[in-house]
Amino acid sequence: MLYQLQVNLLIDNMTRMERSGLIQNLQNNLQENLPRNLDLLRQMVGINSFTSNPAGVNELGKLTAGIFADLGFQAEFVQAADFIYGQHLVLTRPGRPLNGRGAPKIGLISHLDTVYPAAEERDNDFYWRVSGKRIYGPGVYDIKGGTIMMYMVLAALQAEAPAFFDSVTWIVLLNAAEEALVPDFGRLILEHLAGDTLASLVFEGGEVEHVQPGEYRLVVARKGMARYHVQVEGKAAHAGTAHDHGANAILQMADVIRRIAGLTDYEQQITLNVGTIAGGTVINRVPHQASASVEMRAYSPQSFMETSKKITALNEFSSVYSANGGYPCRVHIEVLNEWGPWAPNAKSDALLAFWQETGRELGFGVMPQERGGLSDGNWTWQSIPTIDGLGPDGGNAHCSERAEDGSKDQEYILPDSFAPKALMNILSIMRLAAQ
Repeated sequence: MLYQLQVNLLIDNMTRMERSGLIQNLQNNLQENLPRNLDLLRQMVGINSFTSNPAGVNELGKLTAGIFADLGFQAEFVQAADFIYGQHLVLTRPGRPLNGRGAPKIGLISHLDTVYPAAEERDNDFYWRVSGKRIYGPGVYDIKGGTIMMYMVLAALQAEAPAFFDSVTWIVLLNAAEEALVPDFGRLILEHLAGDTLASLVFEGGEVEHVQPGEYRLVVARKGMARYHVQVEGKAAHAGTAHDHGANAILQMADVIRRIAGLTDYEQQITLNVGTIAGGTVINRVPHQASASVEMRAYSPQSFMETSKKITALNEFSSVYSANGGYPCRVHIEVLNEWGPWAPNAKSDALLAFWQETGRELGFGVMPQERGGLSDGNWTWQSIPTIDGLGPDGGNAHCSERAEDGSKDQEYILPDSFAPKALMNILSIMRLAAQ
């Protein structure tokens, strides 16, 4: 009888009483197992998995593979293309066709790395810490809490809706170097999710800042990003006896970065950030060289391309010359990397609709959000319907500092958000598969 109820759910044909009973069972399961799952999260947070600490990343990967093995997932470790990073992790559990229907495929995405070196964790006393309604710790929000959320969703489905769980091919992918935006993981995702994949579900955390009570925000678009290295070649000269012979590379760089920063357009949601700058060697010498690093972000693919063209058009630009003979400074701009925008699109909106329908059933609102930061969803949205922000709620991502006056606070999650958000994710995934 239970199997038949779950078959009915798969084809979206449960009675109200049957569905109410399943929801109650899921709620009980999620709440009863929350202490154990938070302890798993504590173990994950206890492992330093800074992007440039491959040993720690790999240790976390092995722990994660062991946790998901309990649900029947097979692990595959794939070394990142750059040897300075750790191993990506792919966890797979093939589904069984149900009533002659092929098993649908769903991808769930997280990452293993964080932004915190071990020394920073020690210096800021940044470890697992429970305080009031919050749990603090490195990566607890970005994104180890999201990995536990994926496990909670799958474990509850296996326990309370086993026929449905067995009927889906689940592929869990964890990036070893998401914070470095490595493109080889993007290729790995598309390779494993090729074909008729229903969705790419990304479990970055949900933001609580500026969110109304009884409301969730799910990510349906993200900015793209490009990074540039700017170099200026000037002409050195003695600052006292031959100042007019010199062409000051720092002055030229100042003009260039002013022009680049001026491309920021908040109305068009285009931002330029000059992140680092260096130049010259000693104070008594007209500087002959300078360099800077620049980042550009934009939501619109057209704005992204147009702004990039404006930046690279400054290549070979000259506006500073030596006074005695007109020796020109020369600008050289190199495009280091480009990650295109995850633009607003119909596929992500269609996925959002399933979560919104579930929200209405459970009595809360689900709103779309566009975020300025990138995620692995930037790799998948064009090929696979993608939605993000499915992890637990929290905040202060990438922050390890705290101050007594509250002006600084560390990364945290809200443990009370796990069970209700897991329930929303479960019911929405079942709705999705039913279609």
